[in-house]
Amino acid sequence: MVTTIIGIGLLGGSYALSLRDKYPKMHFVGVDASDVHGRLAVAKGIVDEVLPMEMAIPKSDLVVLAVPVNYIVELLPTVLDLISDTATVVDLGSTKQLICEVADAHPKRRRFVAAHPMAGTENSGPSAAFRELLPEKNVILCDCEKSDADSVALVEALFKDIGMKIHYMTPAEHDLHLAYVSHLSHVTSFALGYTVLEKERDEQNIFDMASTGFSSTVRLAKSSPAMWAPIFDQNRENLSRALGDYIEFLQQYKTFIDDRDIKASVDFMQRANEIRRILSGIDRK
Repeated sequence: MVTTIIGIGLLGGSYALSLRDKYPKMHFVGVDASDVHGRLAVAKGIVDEVLPMEMAIPKSDLVVLAVPVNYIVELLPTVLDLISDTATVVDLGSTKQLICEVADAHPKRRRFVAAHPMAGTENSGPSAAFRELLPEKNVILCDCEKSDADSVALVEALFKDIGMKIHYMTPAEHDLHLAYVSHLSHVTSFALGYTVLEKERDEQNIFDMASTGFSSTVRLAKSSPAMWAPIFDQNRENLSRALGDYIEFLQQYKTFIDDRDIKASVDFMQRANEIRRILSGIDRK
């Protein structure tokens, strides 16, 4: 089986490394805009060779789109044009509605499966890829009824074999939920990092006084802007709604601070503490 990974970064590279453990005879072809990334991916054992997209796709049984979502939208029609009639295409993008709409307009739509592995770090590139990223994590599949049964079965089997837990949603449900539980946290982390950099001009003070709490909260601000700006744009309506809700609660809490309303502050934080119970339950599943 020949698997082509388009975008040999954190997610695409980690997916390939996980599959290598389960399918040692699978042949991996890399496609990447960066020659440096391509050479590094071969050296690290992520892929066996790097080829231009036009050469790699026609000989592939599976094509994995692991580039930023704006490039998935741009490349998907061409990828579907180039695949054989029996090949499968899967994307790993963090938005789904626009990608699925693009796929829906293509004659080979049934060879495409829309997926989103719920895993990542703030790092990028093939050097950031590691085989432990995806096992035990969730992956969301969308619009499976629009895909051929053999393509869905292949994608499901590969995700299950590397230890991922599969969930199913519509693209609209996916993008709405992700606006709150993923995209909003990245926006707020970028905003926090920006605020501190603007107001704490002394970099040494930031280094000396930043606690582990600050570091963990702002960790996502180290993520790739080139990856996240298109995600925010494609999911802008849901994200704007989520930001509006968040700003409303921030303003409410600012009022508690300004009014020295300690009881309201405690009540607010105790309600927020409920997230610990929910996330602890998820961790035990």
